[in-house]
Amino acid sequence: MAYDINDPTDLDIMRSNFDIISGKEWDNYILMAEEQSIGYKNINILKSASRKAGISKYLSPKVIVWVLDIVDKLEASDEEE
Repeated sequence: MAYDINDPTDLDIMRSNFDIISGKEWDNYILMAEEQSIGYKNINILKSASRKAGISKYLSPKVIVWVLDIVDKLEASDEEE
């Protein structure tokens, strides 16, 4: 899903979507990312995001968009398998 970081409604949706991801789910996403070798920076941002699980207010909108995009891609590739 494409988010507009300048739209307050999109920001609320993004933060909500980020905050509902549990620590266990983050661990699963990190494992999937490492298995798929999606890149050092992407894996590191997922690890960083996992430390902020449930507290999106400490992340910038750009980082949240980046992380949610990675999560969407990982879920899509998981569904294909």
